Amino acid sequence: MLMSANSPVSAARVVIIGAGPAGLMAAEVLASAGVAVDIYDAMPSAGRKFLLAGKGGMNLTHSEPFAPFLARYGDRAERLHDTIAAFDNQAVCRWADSLGVATFTGSSGRIFPVDMKAAPLLRAWLHRLREHGVRFHMRHRWTGWSEDQQSLRFQTPDGEHMVSANAVLLALGGASWPRLGSDAAWVPLLTVRGVAVQSLHPANCGFERPWSDSFRSRFAGAPLLTVAASVAGTEQPPRRGQFVMTEHGVEGSLIYALSSALRRQLLAQGEAVLLLDLLPDFSDDKVRSLLESGRGAKSLSSFLQSRLGLDKLKLGLLHECLSREQMLDTAQLAAALKALPLRLHGMRPVEEAISTAGGVCFDALDPHLMLNAVPGVFCAGEMLDWEAPTGGYLLTACLATGRQAGLGMLAYLQQQAAG
Repeated sequence: MLMSANSPVSAARVVIIGAGPAGLMAAEVLASAGVAVDIYDAMPSAGRKFLLAGKGGMNLTHSEPFAPFLARYGDRAERLHDTIAAFDNQAVCRWADSLGVATFTGSSGRIFPVDMKAAPLLRAWLHRLREHGVRFHMRHRWTGWSEDQQSLRFQTPDGEHMVSANAVLLALGGASWPRLGSDAAWVPLLTVRGVAVQSLHPANCGFERPWSDSFRSRFAGAPLLTVAASVAGTEQPPRRGQFVMTEHGVEGSLIYALSSALRRQLLAQGEAVLLLDLLPDFSDDKVRSLLESGRGAKSLSSFLQSRLGLDKLKLGLLHECLSREQMLDTAQLAAALKALPLRLHGMRPVEEAISTAGGVCFDALDPHLMLNAVPGVFCAGEMLDWEAPTGGYLLTACLATGRQAGLGMLAYLQQQAAG
């Protein structure tokens, strides 16, 4: 696959497969150093998932201090420490500013472009890359290596093309949103070369619960507001937020924040239990006191609405999850109002997920993100085995790992050129 590398680095040719944020960031690093870069992508245009993710407002990163920011990466926080530290949330903002895109911090701490749009940023980025000599080859689907492992195979509208390079970056995404190019077709291509890949699962996804017909017809699409949630059996404290009832179950920002713990519990036990605090502004004692004050002639539903401020959706959830006997037992009802167990029986398909968990194992990579089993081939972005909630953490890590891989490729090319 690799050409003779006796020439200077400036004469080297690099192939990047995947025109998303990780691939584009690596291209920027390499092209800025004078390396000839060719980007290949199966889609008709670059950054398609990036553009779709920005339709509701382009969330670039988050303003959290470094320690809590890094903690969002869970089990991979330690592994990503140096990568994120070298290109953190402040670096993301400086990078956007260098493209002429000013940013602001919203009330949630999330950071956005002032115009809230992804397209102007992407246009400016692609323009700068082309000015640095980066060449784009669209509608080129990577299908593996030639029989002698020396060339890359691409399926194109004009037939199969073979391409050679001094170094290669794979930035092919995970398995979510396959219509935009992230279809995980790379998994067997790497495993056959001896690369360890952790199974891909939905992340930042919806979860399934078989609602009653009555509940589904009344509340599918309704948002659950002013709530806190946690996962039963874990030590994570309840998180405040909101999410949405769907025809199939639940999804939304609060669910996404807990999706890793929910997924792990579901895979291990066959179900996951989401504990809902329907009255997060009330103490346990206050809830019990209000319930024990008596409802007089009011129905239980009317009493819970007027005395505790429960809306119809929260009342519906109580009736959906508790028996009549539990509803009429003051102690059990008080406990449920602060920790209502919502049993989830499955995850929505990975094709619907915002992102995926799993991917190329970090043990299969050297510190520069080069594959140990395939020297000269690097990986970056969502195809690596990490995950994060929404809120700018996904994009930041894609940019940061793309930058790390780009620097690693430069070091590799320099080493090869030095003989």
